[in-house]
Amino acid sequence: MQDTQTKLPRFLAIANQKGGVGKTTTAVNLATALCAVGKKVLLVDLDPQGNASTGLGVRRSSIRGSAYDLLFGDADVMSVCVPTKVPQLKIVPSTIHLSGAEVELVTASNREFRLKEALRKPLPFDYVIFDCPPSLSLLTLNALVAVDSVVVPMQCEFYALEGLSHLVKTIDRVRKNFNARLNIQGVVLTMYDKRNNLSAMVEADVRDHFGDRVYKTVIPRNVRLSEAPSFGLPAIVYDMKCTGAQAYISLAKEVLRREKKLVNNDDKKYLSAHSSGDKVA
Repeated sequence: MQDTQTKLPRFLAIANQKGGVGKTTTAVNLATALCAVGKKVLLVDLDPQGNASTGLGVRRSSIRGSAYDLLFGDADVMSVCVPTKVPQLKIVPSTIHLSGAEVELVTASNREFRLKEALRKPLPFDYVIFDCPPSLSLLTLNALVAVDSVVVPMQCEFYALEGLSHLVKTIDRVRKNFNARLNIQGVVLTMYDKRNNLSAMVEADVRDHFGDRVYKTVIPRNVRLSEAPSFGLPAIVYDMKCTGAQAYISLAKEVLRREKKLVNNDDKKYLSAHSSGDKVA
């Protein structure tokens, strides 16, 4: 088995163009849960609001490099990532400079591949997770080009289902034009209220439409999930026994199981291509 310093990590994007669906909460707590089972994780905060950075206790005054430097500078990822209060979890923080990145990327050369070129290389991590902004922007596009899989948080409301169809079409276009390996690893239902019939109705519709792509785990509405960021902590660290934290631990187990299947499938494709003399992209 290869050492983590000499192998390519698995790359995941947490993406949905709709705001307020739990992207950052999912990114922070999924990353923490993966670390809890022994994985080394790098979280890349691509949202100009920087909520993932704040939620992990990163002080703005202490930031020396950021995701902006990966996009537009010659910064090495190991020089801009910083440790967090979670063992084995590091983060590439966001700064206000990312707010202007969209405009700068429009005229930048090779604009869709900036993150891929900066990050898709052997690194001392098992997983690299991107917390994407709430839009189908050039920042999100950069993440989709760089990753293997997408995890889509979806709030339990009907408008969210409409937005999800737009995201699926975007992912299909990215797969055809920029990243043939890209797939939707799964859709996770967030802010689920079992007392509300609407949550159950939306869940039924999503599972009917997307089938096995929807994780069995649902993330409930939970006060602790909302409180934790104000203390600069993931909910799993803030109160591991709360229902929200336990749900993210369960989600991490599902993600690992699906990743194992995807890796095995990739290995089979690689071996098949080499045995037939074909080239692997």
